[in-house]
Amino acid sequence: MDAFYAAAEQAAKPSLRGKPVVVGGIGPRGVVATASYEARVFGVHSAMATAQARRLCPNAAYLTPRFSLYREVSEVVMGLLGALSPLVEPLSLDEAFVDLEAGGVEPTSAAVRAVGERLRRDIRAATGLSGSVGLAASKMLAKIASEEAKPDGLVLIEPGTELELLGPMSVRAIPGVGPATAETLRRAGITTVSETAEAGEAELVRLLGKAHGAGLHALATGHDDRPVVAERDAKSVSVEDTFEEDLTDRSRVQLEIARLAERCVQRLRAAGRSGRTVVIKVRSYDFSTLTRSETLRGPTDDPAVVKEAAARLIDGVDTTAGVRLLGVGVSGLADYTQEDLFAQAASEAAAAAVSARAGGAGGAAEAPQGSGGAQGEAAGAGAVDRPRRWLPGLDVRHAEYGAGWVQGSGVGRVTVRFEQPWSEPGRVRTFAVDDPALEPGEPLPLVRREPEADQQADPPEPRGSADAGPGPGPAPDPAPGPDSGSGPDPGPGPGSGPGHGPGPAPDPGPGSGPAIGPDPGSGPDLAVGPGPGPGLGPHPGPGYGPGPGPGLGPGPDPAAEPGPGSDPVVGPDPGMSSR
Repeated sequence: MDAFYAAAEQAAKPSLRGKPVVVGGIGPRGVVATASYEARVFGVHSAMATAQARRLCPNAAYLTPRFSLYREVSEVVMGLLGALSPLVEPLSLDEAFVDLEAGGVEPTSAAVRAVGERLRRDIRAATGLSGSVGLAASKMLAKIASEEAKPDGLVLIEPGTELELLGPMSVRAIPGVGPATAETLRRAGITTVSETAEAGEAELVRLLGKAHGAGLHALATGHDDRPVVAERDAKSVSVEDTFEEDLTDRSRVQLEIARLAERCVQRLRAAGRSGRTVVIKVRSYDFSTLTRSETLRGPTDDPAVVKEAAARLIDGVDTTAGVRLLGVGVSGLADYTQEDLFAQAASEAAAAAVSARAGGAGGAAEAPQGSGGAQGEAAGAGAVDRPRRWLPGLDVRHAEYGAGWVQGSGVGRVTVRFEQPWSEPGRVRTFAVDDPALEPGEPLPLVRREPEADQQADPPEPRGSADAGPGPGPAPDPAPGPDSGSGPDPGPGPGSGPGHGPGPAPDPGPGSGPAIGPDPGSGPDLAVGPGPGPGLGPHPGPGYGPGPGPGLGPGPDPAAEPGPGSDPVVGPDPGMSSR
């Protein structure tokens, strides 16, 4: 799929189509997950720090990922691939290898090209998104061909032309060659695939080691016999969080470790697995990273056992200097559980002691835990009174205006654009963050599916005495009335029968254009396009994005509601070249 996350956001939000869009962490320590092709023109790319991306492309829309939507689209695409062959090897939500030979496709260039073109059409029809297809005799060449086909293309590497195509490419085009390996090869005077092949296996083994050197030489000469594997067994399950500010409080670190252990066990149980080894990951303020692990007596999926093991591990780590990232994982996976009776008995005894203390102190012992963790279960009652956090890009639903998405928030206000994937760019409205009419929403499908009733033929018109004339024959009742008559038109009159044909269209009101004028924004400036305003600048408010820039637009819109939000649909398209 082409720029998958960003393309899905553009398809879901008509006001962002053709504009730079960046999906990823929006905080000061966030990382870009995907950038649209319009944003890549400015140098923004995946794995880049969001802060650097904001400097390169300040007028882009920076959105929080919506993985539930991406998974839904991915399932549709994987279903289309599964219809081609029983051997489909997913690499991620938006990429997979398919063995066409196992699907009975004739091994000719014309046949496989026809399959690829049909697949591209099916993907667009089912999801509204574009996908690029690479066709070749091996997994490595197919991967390279798909990269060459982006965006929205198809590349077929004919048998016998592999070395001619690979030769001038950078050595980074070979899977498994990262910055460190590329730098080692560069110091040896090797920068292209052809130079890698000419260096010989012995030289590459000397530079990179036996396993890596031998494998790299085989790939550089076009030899890749790796099969397409339909199912891969997971080796571990883990979760981790990067914090906006370094954690120095020991109790906060322990609380976060317990919360991560709970999330890890939830993922473990969702996969129907258990694990024997508990691992924690700690990254300090200076990016130094260490891991600690403990192997249990047997595999388990008990959250209490995993929490205890993780707590013991973190107790042996010095976190006083500040912790940037924490993670908890479980490895040594199995399909069964073997309960640790000693750990279970200790957990039950500890729980009983806590309950006894809580009962004697009137429940005061649970108050620190509830107030310390934003996602703690003990905070359920208190969380209702806290203002909700509306992240840019997330779906919302308003009791009066319907479905929309968060454009920005800050200083107690949230700006929402109300539009749907199949509508025109919508209007922007601003509400208080605790507005009871505003609730989190679910992602809408990218392709509108007509209900079954609309696809069926219209039912026959009723022929009752109240809705139809008596037909061409003489009426039994010659008395005039609103529905009687002897004309040849048997159509319904003004009776109570169902109406047919389109009704009056709703009036969107004056000034319903998507652009709004200057707006003293207090939330994140998601303005897109080269408008006259300063884009994202520094701002003292707690909103996302660095700043107060006035909303960018071609002029004031008298119908737009003033508020702290800003409108990302502004100005002409910033002249990005299509790729």
